[in-house]
Amino acid sequence: MTPTSARAVLAVPCGPATVEGILDWPLGATAVVLFAHGGGPGPLSQRDYFIARELCADGLAALRFDLLSEGERADPARRFGIGLLADRLGAAVRFVGRQAPEAVSAGLLGTGPGAAAALRVAAALPEAIGAVVSCGGRPDLAGDDALARVRAPTLLIAGAEDHGVLGLNDTVYRKLTCTKALEIVPRATHLFAELGALEEVSRLAVAWFDRCFGPPPTTGRAR
Repeated sequence: MTPTSARAVLAVPCGPATVEGILDWPLGATAVVLFAHGGGPGPLSQRDYFIARELCADGLAALRFDLLSEGERADPARRFGIGLLADRLGAAVRFVGRQAPEAVSAGLLGTGPGAAAALRVAAALPEAIGAVVSCGGRPDLAGDDALARVRAPTLLIAGAEDHGVLGLNDTVYRKLTCTKALEIVPRATHLFAELGALEEVSRLAVAWFDRCFGPPPTTGRAR
């Protein structure tokens, strides 16, 4: 998977399932961020595209994919089946670890139930995951046992007007024992659709991964 071009479409094996992913890899990238979704618009969403573009402009690779197939997304039991999502995300992390250059670090960016899956994988694979970012996610669904075992530095991002999720993220923040931060985006709701909100989310995510993965390659934008 050592990339020679900026973008590739990959078949990502997630245990018994295989999903299509979009890999953006800047020349010289030393870290890759896997997007963790449990349904919703998936890797072609404008939100994911925007965040991935900002990550890549900073010299970080991004792999956008959905943990569920199109048919599975219609089933609430699968969208909120954190065990299933975590199993598939863990398989994807191991796949990337086998294919990417040895020196490449891995981070996770989760939204919705995917944030809980990301934290479960970080707890289960502490040597493989260098950082986690939850964007308007439901990290509470990871469960207290997994939250207590997370060692990867974790950033929780929530909208100031997303009142229910904001409270859940605050509770999770207090339970985490790793390096952590909770950032609240002013005037933003769940999907960060308000003017300037997505730009702020991207800035916070990029800054967190920079902090965890070190300086960018010389081909990337100044971090």
